[in-house]
Amino acid sequence: MEETTKIKDLTPESRRVNVLAKVVSKGEPKQIQTRFGEEKSVTEVYIGDDTGKIILSLWGEQAGQASEDKTLYIENGYISLVRGHMRLNVGKYGSLKVAEEEISEVNEELDMSEAEHENTFRRRPFNSGGGGGGRGGRGGFYNNNRSGGNRPPRDDFND
Repeated sequence: MEETTKIKDLTPESRRVNVLAKVVSKGEPKQIQTRFGEEKSVTEVYIGDDTGKIILSLWGEQAGQASEDKTLYIENGYISLVRGHMRLNVGKYGSLKVAEEEISEVNEELDMSEAEHENTFRRRPFNSGGGGGGRGGRGGFYNNNRSGGNRPPRDDFND
């Protein structure tokens, strides 16, 4: 097993982390719509170790592996911010399994999902116009002419 990260050491920038933690509580599955318009089931599970606890977001079938008092091993997990609050995710490049070893002591005093964080991750807004004539943008560089084509704007001043 690779080096594990303690829950208190997770930050909004944490990527490719391995976490060993015990399931403290498991919420009910919720249906949400992804930004791609598909319906998915997400279950929020509080997990903890001797340093603190955090919410682990489990998608679809993953939730079946988490039941109270089980110890889970998240490999190659990452942190995302949901309305400014940290969530641990497994992601498509990570894995989740029930661990052989047990965690007996969980520090429930430090809730890493409680603090609000500034979202410093800047994602280009989807469909911001412009761009290389791919999805959303018309044309690209010469997007301000009314011809709809990809021609430079006309210079009407010299006629």
